[in-house]
Amino acid sequence: MQRHVTEMNENKNVADFQMRDELITTLKNRFTTYGYKQVRTSTFEHYDMYSNIIGTVNKDDMIKVIDPTGKVLVLRPDVTIPITRITAANHNSNTFNQRLFYVLDVFRQSAAFPNQKESTQAGVEFFGENTPEVDSEVIMLAIHTLGDMGFENFKIEIGHAGFFKELIQQAALTEQELELLQTLIQSKNLAEIELFLENMPIENELKLAIQSIPMLYGEPGSVIEQAEKIIRNSKMQSVLRNLIDVYEVLQDYGAEDYVVFNLGLINNMNYYTGIIFQGFVDKFGQPVLMGGRYDNLGQQFETEMPAIGFAFEVDYLLQAIQQQDLAEPDSQAVDIIIYYMKEKQKEALTTAYELRNQNYQVLTFSKDSSSIKPLSSITIVNYDEEQNVVSTKGRQHRFSDTKDILSLLKETKGDL
Repeated sequence: MQRHVTEMNENKNVADFQMRDELITTLKNRFTTYGYKQVRTSTFEHYDMYSNIIGTVNKDDMIKVIDPTGKVLVLRPDVTIPITRITAANHNSNTFNQRLFYVLDVFRQSAAFPNQKESTQAGVEFFGENTPEVDSEVIMLAIHTLGDMGFENFKIEIGHAGFFKELIQQAALTEQELELLQTLIQSKNLAEIELFLENMPIENELKLAIQSIPMLYGEPGSVIEQAEKIIRNSKMQSVLRNLIDVYEVLQDYGAEDYVVFNLGLINNMNYYTGIIFQGFVDKFGQPVLMGGRYDNLGQQFETEMPAIGFAFEVDYLLQAIQQQDLAEPDSQAVDIIIYYMKEKQKEALTTAYELRNQNYQVLTFSKDSSSIKPLSSITIVNYDEEQNVVSTKGRQHRFSDTKDILSLLKETKGDL
């Protein structure tokens, strides 16, 4: 019984890995069609590089190690920072308007998830221009990729870091007060927000504007109309115009059904500088992707460098795919199986080599072996003592060499 359970677990692990591999291939293929080139960064980075960057990874979340020289290193807690550093260092080598993508593990620890220290992220970074066209193309890439995975009901929530920043600067809150207010807005706790603002020395009109932030969610046209009512200066008007411009380009892509506005999306305010967005799929409570514009990060590496990007959480994607039964049925079938008598081993193995060169998946078995188990295949090739027979598409044919097999596969449309 225990052996049976072990085999089932091993088979599941293999199937899960195959599903993961196919998902990553899908991600890479789509990123590539938008002109992105794959890069990687070191698994171990100097702690100082992350600790000196403002508004990004919490220092307590980093997994630290000491190298033999006594230097403090961290397991990669973020990918955007090292890619930005590398791009900034090479800014004199025609690195602007670069499209880069990655599929890498990141390592973080938290009290909330003590057993989860490693996850895989697949993301893109665009360095160069800051235009609505660039922003919308990056968002469209996220939409296009979610469609590739088979998701039908999903939404990209789009906000803007500048809208809340401009509004809240007028309230002159302390750092602790701002942190609490952000938490309340993210949880859409309207009652607590009202209580929080009640005794604040803030004019009533500004209080009402702040209270309305969590409600600025939904169909873009409606959100724009509501947001216009609480605009208090030209900077807020410019932010709203930027959102409108991005949405108009997304409409030209035909992507409006996948987009909602969320001006209460204010995560990592010190990191993002413009458009921010996150993606949700139906019946899955966590965002499967997060991203936005971070034009100031390059400045921390002494380079002015507009940038925008996003990252998929691969583990979340896999969970959502399994939850919605979007994975391809697991199949043990291979393209071709060759069974052969020992006397015809050379012919059989030569055929297998030539078929594999044609990108067929081929298994070979000696008929003298006692370990042969029934296997399913599109095509069965038998090298018997008296004759050679290939069975494909329910029909049997005699053959003399590999060319005959390839010809038969083509005739029966069996080639891949």
